[in-house]
Amino acid sequence: MTSMIDKKKLAIEVIERLKKEYPKTECTLDYDEAWKLLVSVRLAAQCTDARVNVVVKELFEKYNSVNALAKAQPEDIEKIVRPCGLGKSKAKDISACMRMLRDEYNGKVPEDFDELLKLPGVGRKSANLIMGDVFGKPAIVTDTHCIRLTNRIGLIDNEKDPKKVEMALRKIVPLEEGNDFCHRLVDHGREVCTARTKPHCDRCCLNDICAKAGI
Repeated sequence: MTSMIDKKKLAIEVIERLKKEYPKTECTLDYDEAWKLLVSVRLAAQCTDARVNVVVKELFEKYNSVNALAKAQPEDIEKIVRPCGLGKSKAKDISACMRMLRDEYNGKVPEDFDELLKLPGVGRKSANLIMGDVFGKPAIVTDTHCIRLTNRIGLIDNEKDPKKVEMALRKIVPLEEGNDFCHRLVDHGREVCTARTKPHCDRCCLNDICAKAGI
């Protein structure tokens, strides 16, 4: 098993290489207000960001504020978000979340991680995304790309639980790098170290330091 010091060195090297490969990186969900990102990230569960970006256009045109969406019936929300899958549960969470923002947070998305976790439908991944992308605070977003790639590279030792992966990465990834690092893992996971095909190790910028390159 690789020591913590070695993992920190590996993490720094991976971060620097991915920075060169993907100099501009960002969340691929479209939003211009924090509450819209909250809605979109809930819809993104088991759905592509590209599809979510299409669906929310209609949703946000019809309900253009926290208050408007809080007033909407879950059934009406479901009619619009159904193409994202799991329409009933997602609509229920979105409705409850917007009502809680309206009633308990004056329509504002809280900047505190633990407060975010109190919102219906918001888990650690969503809360970290909000903290990092909206508020510019240290965050580790352990989505499927992050979990797959960090295990494959050797930064994480055969761990699939999102919270455990997050906690392990917080020990080796510099706080200020965490958010962009996770976005770059998404970029790399889509372009090179793919899940649905064999990873393209021959054109990977990490192939000489990756634990499972060529496997």
